[in-house]
Amino acid sequence: MAESHDLADRLVRLEADNARLRRLLDEAGLPGGLRHGLRDTVAMLRAVLRLSAETAESVDSYATHLEGRLDAIARVRVSADTFGEVNLHTLISDELMIHLIREGEQAELFGPPIRLKPKAAQLVALAVHELSSNAVEHGVFGLAGGEVEVAWSVAGDAAGVPADLTLTWKETGGSGIAPPTRQGFGMQVLRDMLSYELGARVALAFEPDGLRCAVRFPLVPRVGHLAEESGVEESGEPG
Repeated sequence: MAESHDLADRLVRLEADNARLRRLLDEAGLPGGLRHGLRDTVAMLRAVLRLSAETAESVDSYATHLEGRLDAIARVRVSADTFGEVNLHTLISDELMIHLIREGEQAELFGPPIRLKPKAAQLVALAVHELSSNAVEHGVFGLAGGEVEVAWSVAGDAAGVPADLTLTWKETGGSGIAPPTRQGFGMQVLRDMLSYELGARVALAFEPDGLRCAVRFPLVPRVGHLAEESGVEESGEPG
């Protein structure tokens, strides 16, 4: 009971801090584009703080998981501030590396060059972070031989209909993977936030050897675009 009150008090204080921050952004006289980007980030932080508090089983769990979620948003914000957009391949590989999952070892990544707008990138980063964290705590990354394949593709874009981006996370090497008994933060990101913000359709399958998650959403200009192949590596440095 004491932990529930503590979480409620934290949430009230965070809401007050966020309100003050939004007011300061409005009063700072920043350029419209920068102010809009910061407001999007603040709104994202508010949602993460609120949902983390509502779904946490304890104060310790709240603090432990919140740090990783905020870091995921911060990494995307830095990349967006530097390049204007976020490279999807880099976003995924960076999130995996935070959990010490290296591409070419326990992870394989495949897909065309995609650049995401900052808000969409923050949502995708949160989803990948939650999938990675779940695979470490409950899934294949905690098992010898556990691996993940992350593949994405673009289809459509005919007769004025926007193309769809499909991102698939497929785990292998697991054993006895079962659906969660409660809807935590990760499930809310996948089933609610992605749907509301990106119009995404999400399919989850708890297969015998691991989780399979497919996310499909329209690749409209406010979300991102298929980039031209160039001599620029995923890090953004000349190749």
